[in-house]
Amino acid sequence: MSRRTIPSTGALLASSPLREAVAVHGRAAVKSAIHAAQEAAREGRLSPAEVPEAAMAALARHAARPVLNATGVLIHTNLGRAPLSAAARAALAAAAGWTDVEFDLTTGRRAARGRGALAALCESVPDAGAAHVVNNNAAALLLCALALAPGREIVISRGELVEIGDGFRIPDLLTAGGARLREVGTTNRTTARDYTAAIGPDTGFVLKVHPSNFRVEGFTSAASVAELAGCGVPVVVDIGSGLLAPDPRLPDEPDATTALRCGAALVTASADKLLGGPQAGLLLGDRDLVTALRRHPAARALRAGKLVLAALEATLRGPASPVAVMLSADVASLERRAHALASAVGRAEVVATTSVVGGGAAPGVRLPSFAVALPERFGAALRAERVVGRVEGGRCLLDLRTVDPADDDALVRAVLAAGAPPAGADGLGRAVLAAGAPPADADGLGPAVLAAGDPPCR
Repeated sequence: MSRRTIPSTGALLASSPLREAVAVHGRAAVKSAIHAAQEAAREGRLSPAEVPEAAMAALARHAARPVLNATGVLIHTNLGRAPLSAAARAALAAAAGWTDVEFDLTTGRRAARGRGALAALCESVPDAGAAHVVNNNAAALLLCALALAPGREIVISRGELVEIGDGFRIPDLLTAGGARLREVGTTNRTTARDYTAAIGPDTGFVLKVHPSNFRVEGFTSAASVAELAGCGVPVVVDIGSGLLAPDPRLPDEPDATTALRCGAALVTASADKLLGGPQAGLLLGDRDLVTALRRHPAARALRAGKLVLAALEATLRGPASPVAVMLSADVASLERRAHALASAVGRAEVVATTSVVGGGAAPGVRLPSFAVALPERFGAALRAERVVGRVEGGRCLLDLRTVDPADDDALVRAVLAAGAPPAGADGLGRAVLAAGAPPADADGLGPAVLAAGDPPCR
């Protein structure tokens, strides 16, 4: 092969789609991808004709790529947790330019940062005297430790010293903020007396952490928020999943409204789980305490950006989030869609299966669903088409509870591109069967992992 046949950098930069790629990725990144592809051609690993496609493929690997989630895990941590609503996506685009995030258009003066999102939070949780937003729930807990218990004690049950994923642990997070932990009770039983006996002049606050990624059953007990509310120090409740009000579909999941009504001084939560918003940490509760947190020097380092605030406000004020829609999906409709998809791709099997909430939220809840089952080899082939299913029992299952109906056609095209299954392959084409165990949570939690929260305040 003559090196002269390899297209030049100038010619490639002038060609489509690499010319358009400069506007998205920048000229330097595009040139780097072109040079790498040209070098591969010089070494004989690519033909000259493959250089443009290889350069574009390299650029795609360096960008966030949208995928179709067909795993049956509604809040999939590895896929970015909650997908945003159309309203939130539009708000992101609007806030990407100049915005009034800290500016009052009426007076022409500086205004409270993210006041629209904060007002929407307080409207959604009227029992909260004030609200504050930081970049995630871990940041919310860290800010509590920094502002309310510097060099002091945080009283916490031994059964709530949880690991929150990827090796990060609540005890390490709190002590990194300069607080000391006063552990009370045992792994399976902690009473209100255990807390009150440990509270003293050096206590900064009592912390209750919802163990959302495990469940201890049998000989157990836990003090409720209501029992701790009169202990003489602030009670901070980490509900985790971001449920703002009780939801009958999630009876064991704690919510911000109930915790505050039961006497919690502060509630912390994630915005990108059951709330269905962007990654953010929510702080709701007593106005004076929220003000103290907001004015702490560390609040500047932990604050949310304009994009997060815009998307959060749109999530709170807009239509139902995709997570809410997936939670309430009609099972009969899922079955009809599964049969239509199976018919469109060939002799695929339709199976009854079970979806989970995922993301460390409501892991005890099992949601009936329907999936299209394909041979196991489709798992890898579909990932190349940006479709993520789950491999289970020697099959690749495409669970439709987590697929937007508007994406059904795209899912069909991806399956056909991956290679339509031959008739009868792997026993496909039979009647509807029940699938096996529910999928593992995206955080690596197996189907046996359940969650329980405080009972409602009576």
